[in-house]
Amino acid sequence: MKYIKKIILILAVFGVLYACSTKKDTVINRNFHALTTKYNVLFNGKEAFKEGMAGINNGYKDDYFTQLPIEPIEFEEDKITIPTYSNGGMGAGFGNDKKDATKKASTPFEKAEEKAVKAIQRHGMNIDGLERNNQIDDAYFLLGKSRYYSQRFIPAIEAFNYVIANYPDASLIAETKIWRAKTNVRLDNEEFAIESMKLLLQVKDTLEADLPDEIKEQGHTALAMAYVKADSVQKVKKHLHLATKTLLNRAQGARNLFILGQIYASENKKDSAIMVFNRLASFKKAPYKFKIHANIEIAKNATKDSSTVALIEKMQKLIKNRDNRPYLDELYYQVGFLHEKNDSINLAIDYYNQSIKAKNGGNKQKTFTYEKLGNLYFKKDDYLLASAYYDSVLNAASSSSDLRIRRIKRKHKNLASLIKFENVVAENDSILKIVSLSKNDQELFFQKYIDDLKVKDEEAAQLRLNQIAFGGSFGGSSLKSSKQGKWYFYNNQSLGFGKTEFLKVWGNRKLADDWRWSSKISTNDISKDSLQINSKDLRYDLASYLERIPTNEKVIDTLKMDRNQALYELGIIYKEQFKNPTFAVNRLERVKNLNPKEDLILPINWHLYQVYKDVGEEAKSDIHKNIILTKYSNTVFAKIILNPNEKITQDVEIDEVKDKYKEIYYLYKEHKYQETVKSIVDYLPTIQNSKLIAKFELLRAYAIGKYNGDKEYKFALEAVAIKYANTEEGKKAREIVKQLSK
Repeated sequence: MKYIKKIILILAVFGVLYACSTKKDTVINRNFHALTTKYNVLFNGKEAFKEGMAGINNGYKDDYFTQLPIEPIEFEEDKITIPTYSNGGMGAGFGNDKKDATKKASTPFEKAEEKAVKAIQRHGMNIDGLERNNQIDDAYFLLGKSRYYSQRFIPAIEAFNYVIANYPDASLIAETKIWRAKTNVRLDNEEFAIESMKLLLQVKDTLEADLPDEIKEQGHTALAMAYVKADSVQKVKKHLHLATKTLLNRAQGARNLFILGQIYASENKKDSAIMVFNRLASFKKAPYKFKIHANIEIAKNATKDSSTVALIEKMQKLIKNRDNRPYLDELYYQVGFLHEKNDSINLAIDYYNQSIKAKNGGNKQKTFTYEKLGNLYFKKDDYLLASAYYDSVLNAASSSSDLRIRRIKRKHKNLASLIKFENVVAENDSILKIVSLSKNDQELFFQKYIDDLKVKDEEAAQLRLNQIAFGGSFGGSSLKSSKQGKWYFYNNQSLGFGKTEFLKVWGNRKLADDWRWSSKISTNDISKDSLQINSKDLRYDLASYLERIPTNEKVIDTLKMDRNQALYELGIIYKEQFKNPTFAVNRLERVKNLNPKEDLILPINWHLYQVYKDVGEEAKSDIHKNIILTKYSNTVFAKIILNPNEKITQDVEIDEVKDKYKEIYYLYKEHKYQETVKSIVDYLPTIQNSKLIAKFELLRAYAIGKYNGDKEYKFALEAVAIKYANTEEGKKAREIVKQLSK
């Protein structure tokens, strides 16, 4: 028996050794290597490949504000290289270099490639030019796919070509051709990819052995990728339609449907887009992220009709669904968008604000929401609030290179200048109003301000006390006199802090009516510390406010001139830049009645004449026209009014404009600054279409700066910077303003 066992053992060992040989073409050898390849090396390689794909799918974040890529992966263009290989007779871009074989894989795709190479090198049975191991084509296929995702496209194509050339009857030959086409698209060789896919799909469809639906989906998806690269939108739509007939691959099918809907939406084919997105929303097996965004896109492409009411109800249900918390910012935004379409502006603003406050909201969504709010307030002529929202857009934006962000940036910059002028008007108006009050009224005004300030400080101090005394238990069962000390008056620490805070703010006061008045301070019992604190707090010192009221006539006149100049500049900005005749008339009429400088009277009447004429108020327009014709009959303004059909602007030649500029510039060099300003103001209407107009405006600002203060100089420069922002003169004016602001 012992000899029999030994013989059997020896035969088994020899059998295994015989089967391990890759040079013998026997049933045992073929099956042994096929099974070992499939269930050992290739199995591990495919598992590593699945791990890599899971990492891509989980790590890739789609930007639903742009057209999605057909394949959810981003490749680095600089990483594409053409490496050198020593084939050593193995083919498909790898050799027998032991250093390459022993190099440790650092990513799942490199590990999958390593396993594929191992399967080919150790279990390949290439005998007499024929491969006897029926799993080697799978190994080459895995090798190509792994290299594709490692962004090694040239070696990937070599692997795919090896399969196509050596295994023409393999079951995965069609899929290999699809992957080769995708790789060619990545190498900007989309024409070859299109031709190869047409041969595969169109020729195969005419044969008896038709392609499986899954292969057709992959093929048409690859063709759509190629046509995206070739900028052929109609072909992309055609093949996305064909790729979404069966939807066997639920993730790719959902993505294809979403992209198809996006293309229709970009073409303003709202009905077709909604039809596609409805199909995606009802696709039960689709990934949830595509279904929820399909509903959002349906709302985005809605038209202004009765259907919006049903859409709002549907969106409200989605908001209430706890599973949709990650998408609340987008859902609230779309509900606001639908309300805005229905002209329910207040409801729209409410939902836009909820979108901003939603937790886990994305910054890009916030930029759109802030922009919507800014636009709504801009339409309501609330430029201050609109500017604040545009500023929030810029803060939330990740990049300022986007065209939309650059446009908002320009709008915000223009509003910033406007708001600066408005702030000057408001500030100077408030100071001048106080200056005009009697001494007694001034004291009453500031005493009321101080009293209101103390009330606010007291409320803030009390809030701090409550936070310290109660913490998180404030508002609970605090009336019970337990040892926990939750109630304020049972907490000695809080009581002590409260007394100190009260003395800091109010001093020592008797319990009596009107105890907040300064006359109620008790000087007998007040502590030294509280006296020192109150004496140092100038915020409650009436005298410090009264001392700051300007009394010098020159200072008061400067305040008035600055306000008038700001009002004039605002009138021009509202008229020419923001096309708001109501605000323009308001500012210009006001400055006209405030005794402005002589050099402003003519342009004020000219602009009022134009604004009233544009809005159809002929009677008011005639008032300002008559002022110009009677008091300024020799000016160009009067000539334009008398001869409106005469194209004065176009008759002025470039050389004449240059000569006129030199003439006025000599006035400036001779220190005749007021005469320079008057000459430019009279001449400007004749050169409205001239490219040199910005030069005249900048020279006017220089002249204003010579006989006026820095404030008026800055006003004039800012006006040039706003009107001619893209010219050299506008940029120069902006630089000078920055220097003056330092």
